[in-house]
Amino acid sequence: MTSVHPWDDVRIFHKECRSLARAGFDVHLVACAPRTICVDGVNVHAVPKAQGGRLHRMLATAWRVYQTARALNADVYHFHDPELIPYGLLLKWQGRKVVYDVHEDVPRDILSKHWITPRLRRRLSQAFEWVEDFAAKRFASVVAATPFIAQRFARVNPSSVDVNNYPAEFAELARQGCADKAGSRNLCYIGGIGTIRGAFEMVRALEFVDARLIMAGPFQSTAIEEELRSLPGWKKVDYRGVVDREGVARILAESRIGLVLLHPVINYLDSLPVKMFEYMAAGLPVVASDFPYWRSLLADAGAGVCVDPLDPRAIARCIETLLERPDEAVRMGDAGRRAVSDRYRWDHESDKLIALYGHLAAR
Repeated sequence: MTSVHPWDDVRIFHKECRSLARAGFDVHLVACAPRTICVDGVNVHAVPKAQGGRLHRMLATAWRVYQTARALNADVYHFHDPELIPYGLLLKWQGRKVVYDVHEDVPRDILSKHWITPRLRRRLSQAFEWVEDFAAKRFASVVAATPFIAQRFARVNPSSVDVNNYPAEFAELARQGCADKAGSRNLCYIGGIGTIRGAFEMVRALEFVDARLIMAGPFQSTAIEEELRSLPGWKKVDYRGVVDREGVARILAESRIGLVLLHPVINYLDSLPVKMFEYMAAGLPVVASDFPYWRSLLADAGAGVCVDPLDPRAIARCIETLLERPDEAVRMGDAGRRAVSDRYRWDHESDKLIALYGHLAAR
């Protein structure tokens, strides 16, 4: 069940639903979709997307998702959005097994919302954490997108499990690499384009290095797009728009280095951005924000370097070093590919999800 994400969301549909369907489960996905269809063994039940603002969506779309899902009379209900927590509790009180899939640490995310006054921010964060913990304690399981989130929920629900958002298309991505692109000076960034995702620092870093940045993804706002396009470094940006999985693979095939330079806001410090692992799977060395967790992960794999994400000149120096030392870049890229092949790949995570469903079915 999702009222927020598109029906073909990578984590929800391509990873979790398809994996469960391949394992033999009868999988139904209730989401905003153009029509009711069956794709790869997954029955997609379309609900109309509510027109209007966020509040209308939270009320109208969430209610439609709940009604459609309840009518299916399922054995297990698995939902992905905090706004569906009340309906998850309703299903629980109707005797159903309910799984809450937590993509982000929402209480910590609230603390980084600068448009909310600091005092109200703290109170909202504490209130939401209480609500989330109250609900999670009553659900059959919590599926968390990172180990950090799973550890938090394990305090209230021992059935919490981390199902990490690692790449599902390892074989496709692993065909890419930087060994045969020694003359290229292309960098890449794929994902949402906004201030705290490091967009301005990436573009400003281009002023200090001879490189081109291939960028793909949606802009956070029209104002941010206009401001980015006004920067001197934008002339070195090749913006590809919002691309599909094939478009992602093409960009990785053209690139030498992958960038993931999120700002040090509390919700990002222990995150596992899927783009980092996609870069690694494609054999690209990673230039990442210098967070302790990420530094440890990349150092352990030997797959990249960390840098202050708020310093465009330092970012440029890291990029220049890797471009001028192609052998080192290739070594890091190969190490990253091996790390994804051995540890950071979706089939290992899908095994955990399938085992959880086997346990729920047995109960």
